[in-house]
Amino acid sequence: MKKGLFLDRDGVINRELGAHTTRLADFDILPGTPEAIAAAGAAGWVVVVITNQSGIGLGLYDHAAVEAMHAHLRTVLRKGGGSVADILYCPHHPQQGRCLCRKPGSLLLERAAARHGIDLGASVMIGDRQRDVDAATGAGARGILVAPNNALMDTLRTNGLL
Repeated sequence: MKKGLFLDRDGVINRELGAHTTRLADFDILPGTPEAIAAAGAAGWVVVVITNQSGIGLGLYDHAAVEAMHAHLRTVLRKGGGSVADILYCPHHPQQGRCLCRKPGSLLLERAAARHGIDLGASVMIGDRQRDVDAATGAGARGILVAPNNALMDTLRTNGLL
């Protein structure tokens, strides 16, 4: 089994705006992120993005807008020599009822682990909210809480992941 590096999206991969990222024009990938993800892949991590996208449930944007952002992310990562194995997201808003896929729930991490042969006990989730850490804990992985818009390479190095 492989070790997984689960990354929250907004605030870890792209700039946290303090509001929903609704348009590709506002999807600003943080400096150094492609290189950090490439380094993680080279170090043997299966990199997976796990993100809540409740703006879909609120009607602020749709699945096509999210998919456009993710296609752009994959292109930028590829140009930087890296890639992600998967991008999983929850489209539900908590006001619409409870779902299993929204972090702090661990379903998306568990789904990614099953799809990609990931050992959750050897895996790490990096996020800028406590719910990211809680999702990791619920799945049996280690959670690392970072400040929003922190340099991913610094986080990987200071936590002994590279």
